[in-house]
Amino acid sequence: MAFAAPTEAPRPERVVDGTTVISARHPRMNVSVPAAAHYVGAERWNLYDVADCEIHVFVEANRRRVVQRFYWVQFEGYLPHLPYNHYDYAKDALRRIQGLDFHVRARFGPTAETPRPDSDFERVRNLILESGYTLPPHMMNVRLVHLLDGNRKELMVIYSEDLAPTGYTSEDLRDGDKPAAAWGAVEKVLIERASRRIRFTH
Repeated sequence: MAFAAPTEAPRPERVVDGTTVISARHPRMNVSVPAAAHYVGAERWNLYDVADCEIHVFVEANRRRVVQRFYWVQFEGYLPHLPYNHYDYAKDALRRIQGLDFHVRARFGPTAETPRPDSDFERVRNLILESGYTLPPHMMNVRLVHLLDGNRKELMVIYSEDLAPTGYTSEDLRDGDKPAAAWGAVEKVLIERASRRIRFTH
């Protein structure tokens, strides 16, 4: 009986120079994070037989290697066998950042929740933990998505911070099933900070 050889995961297409991810296509762009960030690695894989997905992850941590911030840079596009699929972020706010249109969403929550198996977040978290870092109990993040190729491809960058310096926990910022009023001010500052700390250049 013949057995099929295991399929090797494709190699990441983008390269990293210091704290800059260099993408030659889809899109042609450099994504830079602060010099203090440490690169923990990259992965590229077939995401649920739906999309070609490539991630690059950077962290900033304290002396105890507890993450203070992390930067998740992702390039994703639908596979050819799904010709009619398109990304839709109509529910997110649209914001112009450094000359580019991004769909923006900010969130917060505990870090102990188990991610969906083989999801992009599971891969990101594993890269961080396997590099010897620990996540704080609560974090907040901003997701920035730039669409291209008729909305069949995307550049997604997620900037995440320890929630503790705000003086709040996830429970403090939740009012039943919706964010509490205090989240509005925290969210605004977080989005502005993400816009400054991540640089997009051609």
